[in-house]
Amino acid sequence: MRSDAPDAAVEPGTLLVAAPSLTDSNFRRTVVFVIDHRGEGTLGVVLNRPSEVPVDDVLPNWGPHVTTPGSVFVGGPVEQKTALCLAALRTGEEPNGVKGLIGVRGPVALVDLDADPDVLVPKFKGLRVFAGYAGWDVGQVAGEIERGDWIVVPALPNDVLAPADQDLWGRVLRRQGMPLALLATHPGDVRTN
Repeated sequence: MRSDAPDAAVEPGTLLVAAPSLTDSNFRRTVVFVIDHRGEGTLGVVLNRPSEVPVDDVLPNWGPHVTTPGSVFVGGPVEQKTALCLAALRTGEEPNGVKGLIGVRGPVALVDLDADPDVLVPKFKGLRVFAGYAGWDVGQVAGEIERGDWIVVPALPNDVLAPADQDLWGRVLRRQGMPLALLATHPGDVRTN
């Protein structure tokens, strides 16, 4: 990939933060954790859209182990009947070579939900289950970044476990410093400003 390409900074473990101007209902004020980004396209999950569905109802083996609030998060508009699971590993744990884990970046790993939770859970600081994902075809995410829809920033491992009642969108923008931090003050609806 060319270093001057709009998506040059996108890689597994980065965040796509929706610009205030992005009004698509699937992505308005979202924070997307990028799981994969290569020639065939980009795949990620929305981190800040909890649903009302308890993980216990759909994946009873994993329900007792998920990070509060214990609900399935809406990972994106694509294949919402598909479940993906991300875990933040405890300090000193490595995903490489562990059956049932695929390392994404640093201590964040994709978890095989067919694996035995009792074997994997002791390695985790926390985990979250997502229904569906966000996906982009070749060049699509680059075009959306160029158009100004997304801001690419580094992720912190705890972003994947951020409390549902916290404004993850605003928090991620504020920690970028100026001028991006100013975007966190953007009202949800400019008509009410």
